[in-house]
Amino acid sequence: MSTDRHARTATTPEPYATKHIAPLDGLRGLAVLGVLFFHAGHFSGGFLGVDLFFVLSGFLITGLLLKETQGHSGRIDLVAFWGRRARRLLPALAVTIAGTLILVWAFGPPSLLHYALDDAPWVAANLANWHFISDQVGYWNSADTRVFGHLWSIAVEEQFYLIWPLLLGLAARGRHAHQRVAAMAAAGAAVSLVLMIVFTVPTDTTRVYEGTDTRAFSLLLGSLMATAPASHLLARVRERAAGWASLVLACGIGAYWATANGQDAPSLFQGGLFLHALAAALLIAFLAQAPRTSVGRVLAAPPLRWSGLISYSLYLWHWPVYLLLSEERLGMSDWSRTAVILAVSIAAAWLSKVLVEDPIRYRARWAKGRTGSTALLATIAALAALWALIPQPQPGAGSVDVTRLASTDESLQLR
Repeated sequence: MSTDRHARTATTPEPYATKHIAPLDGLRGLAVLGVLFFHAGHFSGGFLGVDLFFVLSGFLITGLLLKETQGHSGRIDLVAFWGRRARRLLPALAVTIAGTLILVWAFGPPSLLHYALDDAPWVAANLANWHFISDQVGYWNSADTRVFGHLWSIAVEEQFYLIWPLLLGLAARGRHAHQRVAAMAAAGAAVSLVLMIVFTVPTDTTRVYEGTDTRAFSLLLGSLMATAPASHLLARVRERAAGWASLVLACGIGAYWATANGQDAPSLFQGGLFLHALAAALLIAFLAQAPRTSVGRVLAAPPLRWSGLISYSLYLWHWPVYLLLSEERLGMSDWSRTAVILAVSIAAAWLSKVLVEDPIRYRARWAKGRTGSTALLATIAALAALWALIPQPQPGAGSVDVTRLASTDESLQLR
């Protein structure tokens, strides 16, 4: 068995995702900026940045997991993996939930507080997407009522991080591990596409847009590109050809972002999102193979890379900031309001990264092992206590003006 493992390691290339690839930071920055400008009403296709996040997550996580299977033990330490994911994601999420609840209680309208208190437990449990689906919260027409509405996508990723390592760990045992993982990812993506097509209802696409099962293909296509069969195939492409392929894919994705229009584009849910995710996965794989191409150099530019480094906390904070800093409160609209919202969101994201995320992720020894588990339980208890202490709005105060909702511009809808 030991000989087989060493032979497999010798013939299997190091997964792309185990190396730091600068253009992927820039791609992540581009994705979050697309979402921000979409929510601000300046970019109708910016919601596709979420799809790009999904593909990137699948690619990077699967690469790391596959590398772990090539180690001495030949298996994945699931507890250690989930611990790393918890230290990376949960501290910033907990601070966002607590900070948002306090700010909405202090400064927000009663209707916003009513829904924030209703949604917060599901957000903390990383089940927000299924909560919104079961409550029939229309994704495309409930934009300015749910301060946590954007966190459905974080829930999808967290559910993927819980389930995919279990399946990958089973498939990656013995010989031909990468081939089995690649086949599983491809088959899963195909099933997910079929589910999206079957479950799509033209009058409201919330179920297929937010469902973990119907969005899994984006994560799984990214995962597919992290396997040895995909890397072997793309390794045959020369660097110059990879550069041209990256340019074509980037232009195609950009054109799609410029023309996509959410609920009013049924083709998105009949294969459009799948093709977009496939193009994004190929672009990511080419950038990993040849990061110094023209597209790679543009994406590795410092402003985009820096945006990518704070993208997680920037995504967490931008929508609550957007709803709290309304036109009425700021006394400004359009690009001037967008500039203020962007500045405040970036400041909150930077503080989150410097004061919360990086210290806990890299330097806090107490965040590991038993003390880490205790800290997690204490954080959950603190969030529950805060949620219980904030008073519910008085009956009738949380009602929503249906006329105003109906007239809300689609560009303000959630991604």
